[in-house]
Amino acid sequence: MAVSRAKKIEQVEQLAKELHDASHAIVGTFAKLTVEKDFELRKAVRSAGAHYRVVKNTLAERAAQGTSVAEAVKDLAGVTSIAYTSGDPVALAKVLSKYAKDNPEYSFKAGIVDGRVIAVKDIDALASMPSKEEIYSKLLFLMNAPAQRLVTVVNAIGRDLAVVINQGVEKNKFGGAVEVPPPAEPATAEAQA
Repeated sequence: MAVSRAKKIEQVEQLAKELHDASHAIVGTFAKLTVEKDFELRKAVRSAGAHYRVVKNTLAERAAQGTSVAEAVKDLAGVTSIAYTSGDPVALAKVLSKYAKDNPEYSFKAGIVDGRVIAVKDIDALASMPSKEEIYSKLLFLMNAPAQRLVTVVNAIGRDLAVVINQGVEKNKFGGAVEVPPPAEPATAEAQA
């Protein structure tokens, strides 16, 4: 069933709006992808906070004009799919790389990260990077580590001093024992007379 011209224009406008908001995209292709496998791919891409579309090459090129994705969709041939996000590009690359390894019928054509075109081999390199959350947690650990070390050193001085004094008292190392005289007994009435 042919798609009407009005429907194509509507699809191009909607895709153009979505691509305008996206700063990262991965263009892929597939052959003989079953409905079940396509559903798995869409679900995985959604879990990464991204969008996924299978598009006609000419419609993708028209929709991408004036966006950061325009370079990646020039001169496409064959079946084309676009996964795009304005969020974490690493999460999207991880999901698609894992899917491509599990399903050899899916492969990459191009990628865009922060408006720059990346090579197909760089998509796998991007997928091997830690996510933003992992980077933030490592950064916070590195920022917090010097403060923890300082507190440990400051606390160690008092603790070490207390340990030395305690060991000295236990082994009677402090200048001999001081004898304390027994308390004097109170004088009785007979002793006073």
